[in-house]
Amino acid sequence: MIRVSFRVAAAVGLVAALGCPGAPVAPDGALEWGIAIHGGAGRIPRDIDEQRRSGYLSSLEAALDHGRRRLERGATAVEVVEEVVRLMEDDPNFNAGRGAVFTRDGGHALDASIMDGRDRACGAVAGVTTVRHPITLARRVMERSPYVLLAGAGAEAFADVEAVERVDPTWFDTDRRLRSLREFLAGQGDDEPRGTVGVVARDRAGDLAAGTSTGGLTGKRWGRVGDSPIVGAGTWASNGTCAVSATGTGEEFIRHAVGRTIAALVEFGEIDCAGAAARVVGETLAPGDGGVIVVDAAGRATFAFNTAGMLRGAADSGGRFETAIWECAFRIRTPRGTADGSGRCRRPSRRPSTRGDRPCVG
Repeated sequence: MIRVSFRVAAAVGLVAALGCPGAPVAPDGALEWGIAIHGGAGRIPRDIDEQRRSGYLSSLEAALDHGRRRLERGATAVEVVEEVVRLMEDDPNFNAGRGAVFTRDGGHALDASIMDGRDRACGAVAGVTTVRHPITLARRVMERSPYVLLAGAGAEAFADVEAVERVDPTWFDTDRRLRSLREFLAGQGDDEPRGTVGVVARDRAGDLAAGTSTGGLTGKRWGRVGDSPIVGAGTWASNGTCAVSATGTGEEFIRHAVGRTIAALVEFGEIDCAGAAARVVGETLAPGDGGVIVVDAAGRATFAFNTAGMLRGAADSGGRFETAIWECAFRIRTPRGTADGSGRCRRPSRRPSTRGDRPCVG
């Protein structure tokens, strides 16, 4: 199921990234604004019940609509990223904040990061247990401290200094995530989307920002931290290239510095953001590792994932507004490949990958 509300008329080429023909553009030819969101990637069965499927899509649409309206009214990319991530942190459908997974010990340990593409300012927190909105604390680290990453008790102490809202750790508990922990401890599989929530945006001023927030892995222990609070891995933004938020197997995104690598391919090579995302997800990461959402300097939103599904959405000033879980249903052009518009994702014809199947790109 995919929901689309943008004109496809005679559109040819990078529809999934550009929006529609005749879209409102800035004087430099870019879209006035663009935004993409994700709510995790992984083994999401296509036969999930209708209530769960519609719940995912409704949550994505609500978050995306808030971001769209704020960008239309002139909010900055950093403001929108924080606000939309906060909404998703309060939504139990997602593994962040209220819907965070349980650690092996039956608690929660939350991570987040945010980055401002104007000057690469960034902030992050890891292993917080009582902060309702980790993304807000990450922004405070970025704007009101000399540091980039605070962890554990130190991050909680900084939350007190900044009067960031705190809650009892049980506020994050949900029955669904508790069942997942019990299944994990019993050695059973988990069909929940892995990872995170994330937002990337370009505002009317042409500035980019990215943010990512997560509850981590079900059953994690020993203070494990994944890619979400690691700038350059799970989050990246730099004006002139792109903004990236990742979701999936955090260790792999850290090993390959996925966010920064995508931006570097654009900065130092002859490849656009859609092509860079496809190359990293399809050729660097292994099948099943996860995916990314990307907004480029012109406001064009795209995604790439190599899992069964990824909860995602995108909107822009051209009228694009869509959410999806599984399908890769858009005509796409990357530097060496074009999808056929049939609803199937035709992979870019690059050199053969040594890491398995191509990602879904759009």
